[in-house]
Amino acid sequence: MIEKIKHILEIEELRKRIAYTLIMLAVYRLGTHIPVPGVDPQTLAHYFNAAGGALFNIYNLFSGGALGRLSVFALGIMPYISAAIIMQLLTAVVPTLERYQKEEGEYGRWKITQYTRYLTIAIAMFQSFALATWISNITTETGERLISMSPILFIFLTTVIITTGVVFLMWIGERITEFGIGNGISMLIMASIVARIPDAVISTYQQLKAGSLSPFQVGTAIAIIIIVVAGIIYIQEAERRIPINYARRNIGSIGETATYIPFKLNPAGVIPIIFAVAVLMFPATIAQMFVEKSHIARIIVDILSPQSYIYFVIYVALIIFFSYFYTAILVNPQDIAENLRKSGAFIPGVRAGKQTAEYLNYVLTRIVFVGSLFLAAIAVLPMFLIKWLDVPFYFGGTSALIVVVVALDTLHQIEAHLAMKRYEGFLKRG
Repeated sequence: MIEKIKHILEIEELRKRIAYTLIMLAVYRLGTHIPVPGVDPQTLAHYFNAAGGALFNIYNLFSGGALGRLSVFALGIMPYISAAIIMQLLTAVVPTLERYQKEEGEYGRWKITQYTRYLTIAIAMFQSFALATWISNITTETGERLISMSPILFIFLTTVIITTGVVFLMWIGERITEFGIGNGISMLIMASIVARIPDAVISTYQQLKAGSLSPFQVGTAIAIIIIVVAGIIYIQEAERRIPINYARRNIGSIGETATYIPFKLNPAGVIPIIFAVAVLMFPATIAQMFVEKSHIARIIVDILSPQSYIYFVIYVALIIFFSYFYTAILVNPQDIAENLRKSGAFIPGVRAGKQTAEYLNYVLTRIVFVGSLFLAAIAVLPMFLIKWLDVPFYFGGTSALIVVVVALDTLHQIEAHLAMKRYEGFLKRG
């Protein structure tokens, strides 16, 4: 471990990328503690803790506690994720967007990214306006408002500030992806979840000390988390290897040529979980703001509450759907079959061309189904067990999945940089 850290520090580019990522994450964490003007963060946090419920706890988890303080990053990066979901769905049905993605190359990807940014701003403006309007109408038990300025001025300032915060977070995520290490958006979400772990641990310890939690409950919860983390690593690293043969080989080539196609059991990684949470949180959050005035809003909140069994069913269905949907974007069996044909490679017992594409699609469909079921089980099972144990520990399956998968992806990128450095050294010696 120490040797690997030394190797990482020896590579200047990798050292700069890691330092850049840490600086950007520090800026993000600093922003989560800067509240918008016109509201007392302590009074607001007290109100949320008393009346927030499970939905608030989940949203506050994904914003790194920023929502509870109504900071400039109160919405976190979730509006960008919602916009990305909408754009990817539109790409599958709108011919112009599909052409941008498949035929226009770098320019097409840039156009889709621009549309995603514009849609992010629109979603952030709507959500921040709704949030500010809701908070401006809240009164405490003593009949006092939570805000200390004119409601119109508060709504205007809060909408502008929080929308700007979302745009700034979007920029931070893109900069981390380009100049840092790992996927920037995923890193921001992981940082939000990890930042909440100390509070959860302290709260659990205090309740254990006070006697409201038994050592058996806490021990069982810890055991569940360990098993979930081990399961996540197993699923994320598991792959189906499809053997391939070459009609001819180049003699004297340096290194070994791969003789199989690796298909991950979970090709989409953590994206299905993040997308499923975003889809469920958006209508639930809007309905929560009108729950006192609308019976329909109350029904929506009850259905989409994380404590509802209907929520679990919808959550599992969304995870399976997005697993297939995002895998279809990442992996194209027809392209793989065409590339194999051009390189003179073939799968034993399968004809090149159309039959190869059909075979790859058949294999991919089966392993994604198994992987999505495992993914859904790991996301949902800890929620049931922790609910049954009555443990107020919010680092459940969803949080563990995001943290572990993003950490593994980041470690793989670091290892790729290390391998590239060793390869460059080999060429120089040659």
